[in-house]
Amino acid sequence: PFWLKARTLLAAGRLDRHHPLPKRQEGPADEMAAPADKRKIMKKRIKKFPRFQADRFKRMNPAWRKPRGIDGRVRRKFKGSTLMPNIGYGSDKRTRFRLKNGFYKFLVNRPADLEMLLMHNEKYAVEIAHNVGAKKRKEIIERADQLRLTVTNRFARLRTEEGA
Repeated sequence: PFWLKARTLLAAGRLDRHHPLPKRQEGPADEMAAPADKRKIMKKRIKKFPRFQADRFKRMNPAWRKPRGIDGRVRRKFKGSTLMPNIGYGSDKRTRFRLKNGFYKFLVNRPADLEMLLMHNEKYAVEIAHNVGAKKRKEIIERADQLRLTVTNRFARLRTEEGA
């Protein structure tokens, strides 16, 4: 099974505990710019903060809500109760908002937006906005390849014509 393979590779020291499996390389790897800063991204907490008693009721969404009851043990921070999110769990300033590949995300709507990243291809990766059509997507990807920019969602919503 998958988890057994990951565990053996982790024990051998060939995997990172926080990002176990390498991602599929998108596009030509030798032409894309690599991130300039190789600092390792460390999360203070990887587990989610579940909503108090969300495991008891199916109708209750597990997304975090601050407990406001007068007697609530989570709000009063009793030992052994659910942890509450706070500012201390925040990421390191130097790696906050960074993607797993080391780049920062830059949202693009039109090919002209790529010109802003002309000198910053080692810091920012392009993400094409969700509401961009197929024709503009092709233009954006072609221009990004010319500028050696990494595109995070390169293959999203691109249809190839099937031979009849």
